[in-house]
Amino acid sequence: MPRFLTLADVAEQLQINSPAAYALVRSGELKAIQVGGRGQWRVEEKMLEQYIEERYAEASRVIQESRSKSV
Repeated sequence: MPRFLTLADVAEQLQINSPAAYALVRSGELKAIQVGGRGQWRVEEKMLEQYIEERYAEASRVIQESRSKSV
């Protein structure tokens, strides 16, 4: 896998559409850089992996909170 991914690559890996991948970048949730004369977005593979790990951690927190509220 290349070091940098296009937003289309990110969208494919996350199984979302390209506008949703762009929204993640624009919101700052997913760190990316702009490269080239036309400012195309690129996401480093490790940033995508970090984003995924953060989402798993958030999901775990939500599950724990819901369990503690139901006790």
